[in-house]
Amino acid sequence: MTPTAIIQVKPGIGDVIWHLPFIRAIAAAAPGGRATFFAPPTSAAKELLAAEPRVAATIYFEHGGSELRRGINLIRLVALMRQQRPRSIWILDRTIRPALAAALAGIPERIGIGLGPQNLFITNPGIGQDHFHDHPIDWLRALMAEMRVPLASTEPDLLLPAGTMTAIGRKFERVPRPWLVLGIGASHPDKDWPDDSWTAFLAGLQSSGTVFLIGGAANVARAHSFIASSICPQAVNACALDLMEAAALLRHADLFVGPSSGPLNLAAASGTEAFGLFGSTPVLTYSRFIHPIVPDGGPSPGGMQRISAAQVLQHIAPYLSHRKAQPHNDP
Repeated sequence: MTPTAIIQVKPGIGDVIWHLPFIRAIAAAAPGGRATFFAPPTSAAKELLAAEPRVAATIYFEHGGSELRRGINLIRLVALMRQQRPRSIWILDRTIRPALAAALAGIPERIGIGLGPQNLFITNPGIGQDHFHDHPIDWLRALMAEMRVPLASTEPDLLLPAGTMTAIGRKFERVPRPWLVLGIGASHPDKDWPDDSWTAFLAGLQSSGTVFLIGGAANVARAHSFIASSICPQAVNACALDLMEAAALLRHADLFVGPSSGPLNLAAASGTEAFGLFGSTPVLTYSRFIHPIVPDGGPSPGGMQRISAAQVLQHIAPYLSHRKAQPHNDP
């Protein structure tokens, strides 16, 4: 057990990635230099942070659901916190229930954003109300400054198991470079790029290397269809890779293209130049490796349909022959 815990309620893989620099900063400033991390199971945080030395343990908790389910989840979260008995907990969101659970669990120091009613259950002053409409990343930047916790960078630089890195390198060692990875699929249909856009993109792509398609088991058939209709001489349907294998492929990759989703964040966390399609969601600014592509007029509902294949091809053209330095994976 560690004296410091951190909790975040957002459900996605990408959410773990952009929180990672803040988790490291908090843990580094804590007694023992490590922290326990609470996150929803949909975030896959246990897998993603398995090689992270600043995280002593990852504990899953359920957060959403109906009002009844939320009440039950709150009771269970209080029990989990009591089992861990941290002296302090950082709540990396403005929601009320994690702060309330920490108070009910008797955690003496409860550090939170403090925007809105959450302020009733935390022990620090929180950040200024002028941050209320900021992006959550900016809330955390403000919180680090308020609590005087050094934040060297917001680059995640995700650490991966060495065995997985080696296995993926060997699996694809015979296919030509450069490696372009396409992340198909998204957590919500409004964030996904339409099939005809992907098909047009592949038809216009001129790459001398290998194109990989990732997106999980749900996109295997979709990737097969895209490859069958393309003229790419070297295209690999890699949707069957598990999460950490896909993360390792992105670490090895030279370039990434895809919507704002988990693979985009994983690519940026791997130091891979990542062209993100932000049609309907705000542009992510935490990493220098994220190159946003937005529709005319900026992100808005239905914006993914307004990002053309020609627009994306034009943006990535200078990078198609780019070769990234050999991946490193040092803590």
